[in-house]
Amino acid sequence: MDFEEWEGIYKEIVKEFGYSIEKDEKAAILLSKLLENKNVVKKEEIKKLIERREISICGAGENLKDEIKEIKGVVIAADESTSFLMKHGITPGIIVTDLDGNVRDQMIANEKGSIILIHAHGDNIATLKKWVPCFNKKIMGTTQSKPLRSVHNFGGFTDGDRAYCLAKHFKAKKINLIGFDFENPKSKEGKDAAIKKKKLKWAKKIIRLYH
Repeated sequence: MDFEEWEGIYKEIVKEFGYSIEKDEKAAILLSKLLENKNVVKKEEIKKLIERREISICGAGENLKDEIKEIKGVVIAADESTSFLMKHGITPGIIVTDLDGNVRDQMIANEKGSIILIHAHGDNIATLKKWVPCFNKKIMGTTQSKPLRSVHNFGGFTDGDRAYCLAKHFKAKKINLIGFDFENPKSKEGKDAAIKKKKLKWAKKIIRLYH
């Protein structure tokens, strides 16, 4: 999904959740600076990994433990699912994250070869400053606002649907959704369950729009 196609959806999300486009853009600029002198991968490498291949996108729903046996092809992990996958001996090809999960597990996966797509938005500026300098291997920046030269926007809002938009953008042959539960958000300390549920509704809507 190109930004022109995504922008209308993004503006709807901003309006519903009361987000600041200015803060999102500020976060993207910060991420761009933090990526300087990093091992930033080019889009061609992502394309080579995804195009015409079967992709399994793993969410962090409670059903992941029951569906892990259904994983096939290249694995894209949505943030928190990384820890579960690594515990079961699966190193994702790509991790899509806004650094809200266990970042140390994501760093270990990065050292083992996972490409990390770090997402910048207005609410994770402090997190970006803390963790981006810690990643030493293959990395790419993403944003939900206007893309920059080194910070891309392939569409998507939550980690899971951003991973889906990524796979669609680079023309995956088949996409399997593993461990996705749009109706029952996993409880997390310090997080508003009602907001999480609204986010999952958007994730489901975006995946259906882009199916």
